[in-house]
Amino acid sequence: MKTILLAAPGAEPTARGLALHLQAPIVEVESRRFPDGESYLRLAGSVEGCDVVLVATLRDPDPQALSLWYLADAARELGARRVGLVSPYLPYMRQDRRFHPGEAVTSRSFAQFLSARFDWLVTVDPHLHRYASLAEIYSVPAQAVASAPAIARWVTAEVPQPVIVGPDSESEQWASDVARRVGCPAIVLAKTRLGDRRVEITVPEAGAYRGRTPVLIDDIISSARTMAVAASRAREAFGTAPVCVGVHAVFAPDAVQALRDAGAGRVVTCNTLPHESNGIDVGPELAAAIRETDRNVR
Repeated sequence: MKTILLAAPGAEPTARGLALHLQAPIVEVESRRFPDGESYLRLAGSVEGCDVVLVATLRDPDPQALSLWYLADAARELGARRVGLVSPYLPYMRQDRRFHPGEAVTSRSFAQFLSARFDWLVTVDPHLHRYASLAEIYSVPAQAVASAPAIARWVTAEVPQPVIVGPDSESEQWASDVARRVGCPAIVLAKTRLGDRRVEITVPEAGAYRGRTPVLIDDIISSARTMAVAASRAREAFGTAPVCVGVHAVFAPDAVQALRDAGAGRVVTCNTLPHESNGIDVGPELAAAIRETDRNVR
């Protein structure tokens, strides 16, 4: 069965990379806005009888969500056998419970929204904090691809004498996994939150690894406040400018500069969200997951 990629508006570079890994053609999507703000979408090629993989980069999900629905609906009406969604960055995962009375648990709502229109979902390292897996909220097959193999390949090739550093306890899973694959030590920093905008971070066991290059790893770099403090402490403790690695380059406007001001030597991210810092390709892992998921739902 022929597989065809569709690129949601803004996801064209990601789709082109996946097309190379999958050896699959891309059907271009023509899109524009009418004066009243409504979307115009057109599939510029046939999808009849094909398995369609819709590729989206959902850093700013709300303006894109209806387009996903419309494109999936159009593909089905035009004869697609199945329509899967590849969203390397999966939004709305942090609101995983009702923290205050009356709040919407948007992780569940967004999962229901996508499950209603797609046959399967593939993403990269979603923020699974209170959920054991995506299956708790998605009613279609949903596969979470690990970024650790791609990060480990990059660290092995680019960083001499690394020590993998998790900036807080939540990052321990990435730090330990990457370190095991690289074959180097790993430590996790101790973080104390002093307020909404202030954190204190200490570096345990630094003396044993002084002289190594610290590689700070976290899943989402958004405001970069925690990683900036961690970078500053790591530079002091190890005597070397740290490398800051993020899985998802969400990045507030001043985040990269904050990391550089804190002493980071390099700032590198996976290509789950298009950004100038992208240097780690998760395409091979995504392509393998797409093939596996597509086989399992046939």
